[in-house]
Amino acid sequence: MKSTALLTALAVAAILASTTSAVAAAPETKDQRDHRMRWWREARFGMFIHWGLYAIPAGQWNGKPVRGGGEWILNDGHIPLADYEKLRDQFNPEKFDAKEWVRIAHDAGMRYLVITSKHHDGFCLWPSKVSDWTVAQTPFRRDILKELSDACKADGTVRFCVYHSIMDWHHPDAQAANAPNYNPPRNDPNYKPNPNFPRYVETYLKPQLKELIENYDPGVIWFDGEWVPDYTDAMGREIYDYCRSLNPNIIINNRVSKARQGMVGLSDDPNAPGDFGTPEQQIPSTGLPGVDWESCMTMNNTWGYKKDDNRWKSAQTLVRNLVDVVSKGGNYLLNVGPTAEGQIPPESVKRLAEIGQWMKKNGPSIHGATASPFKRLSWGKATTGHDGTLYLHVLVWPNGGDLVVPLSNKITAARLLDTGENLQIRRANDGAHLTALPATAPDPLDPVIAATLDGQPQPIVSTPKQQADGRLTLLAIDADVHGGNARLEKKGANPHNIGYWTSAKDTVSWDATIDKPGAFTVDLEYSLAPNSAGSVIAIQFGNDKSLEVPLQAGKDFLDFKTVEVGKVDLPAGPVTVTVKPLKKPGLAVMDLRKIELKPSTPK
Repeated sequence: MKSTALLTALAVAAILASTTSAVAAAPETKDQRDHRMRWWREARFGMFIHWGLYAIPAGQWNGKPVRGGGEWILNDGHIPLADYEKLRDQFNPEKFDAKEWVRIAHDAGMRYLVITSKHHDGFCLWPSKVSDWTVAQTPFRRDILKELSDACKADGTVRFCVYHSIMDWHHPDAQAANAPNYNPPRNDPNYKPNPNFPRYVETYLKPQLKELIENYDPGVIWFDGEWVPDYTDAMGREIYDYCRSLNPNIIINNRVSKARQGMVGLSDDPNAPGDFGTPEQQIPSTGLPGVDWESCMTMNNTWGYKKDDNRWKSAQTLVRNLVDVVSKGGNYLLNVGPTAEGQIPPESVKRLAEIGQWMKKNGPSIHGATASPFKRLSWGKATTGHDGTLYLHVLVWPNGGDLVVPLSNKITAARLLDTGENLQIRRANDGAHLTALPATAPDPLDPVIAATLDGQPQPIVSTPKQQADGRLTLLAIDADVHGGNARLEKKGANPHNIGYWTSAKDTVSWDATIDKPGAFTVDLEYSLAPNSAGSVIAIQFGNDKSLEVPLQAGKDFLDFKTVEVGKVDLPAGPVTVTVKPLKKPGLAVMDLRKIELKPSTPK
């Protein structure tokens, strides 16, 4: 294997001097941070680009498919480095056109672009001076980052940003020592640390970050691969400060930090470095209140190009994901995986063009918009424009009926963004009724109504109440989900459930009202797969009553069952019902569909 750290002693000394002499970025006030984050918060929609040597095999090695993501083929295919290095001599993407890529992003309504400067395989898309494992040693030779950076500046709307992997499967002082199983599992008790990793950080990682920041002026450094055992919390804090010392205005994601926990990436340490959370391939049920965050997601199933991955999401799904994210106060980073020839796949281009057509009409409901004032809406989502306009994304069209907006204050004007048609408004006890809507949705992706309000929105909050017979039904669709992983989902034609409950820190709650007090039998409808056997939960009623419930595994997570879990006496008045995990030895806590309280005669 050719070393990517073949530097003369003099060069090493110069690099060390230039990196370690930098001081930490000065502490920020809230106003200073808000100013630094402003463009990113207003952008809301960006393009992620995973591109590198892995686009050449496109998911296959020696004529056989390799499971996993296209960009992980070196690790998942257990390929010797000497064999993988031969791809460098094949990299010649003659159809690459930086201006065309930026145009596609611009026309889709995207406001920033994040390109993999270096993924886990260590290959660099710029001519780094501290490595011979770069695009400069390929037949192509051109500086891809420079061309994209220049194209973004010429465009004037799309901001140039870079992804950079902390983990490096190719560098001998990093994870190349593990070849051909390059990726060390998280918390592996048998992992043997690489004593040279600190040298990799000082003589390779830092110098490359210096090159990226000083030569290409990225708006964001998007780190990844921080889970390797050799990378410490102290290193993460130092790297964050180092990048900010080179450019105080740069924005850095939380994967710079070893303290990041899970795919959502929130740490229990409020002082952990990083400017925004990074949920991957998911949208948190309630967003991440009080935190800047961004959901990164693919259009199909893989990040890097994989020629046999044809499971493309529809443009409608992608638009509704975007709306869902923004309605919860986040950004949406949507991925493309270009081919070895340097072209964004036509399936991606087609979907981005469809999104762009929607954005031309409805962009004000996304760019600069903030979260919905409503906890939930039965018919869709809402976003709040920078001028106070309330944008109603009607995902379930009323088909000739009224659209009820649960506000106690007045809507003074409402119009369809698609056609500009003004709507009639009628007041009622349950809120504002928008009437005389078209019989069918005017936009199949997401019809949007712009509503002007009399003052700040004042939502009408409704809580689950008892039926005439005293029964109280708490459905998953009405729950508040607290945490980063658990979220509302729908499996086919089945009712909604709380799924992806993979963190024991996540909880689910309902604020309900008891007007027929007494004793209740408590039923729980849930499912639990064998790989999650052993879960135990507590169902809490206010602060002083609780039922401990051991859960029994079924065939899979579609095998829902209803069981009686105990009895509870409840007085009249408001009550918060909370489901809290006590034990989670397996993959997930459970999938929760419903809790039902039925009046019973106390023993």
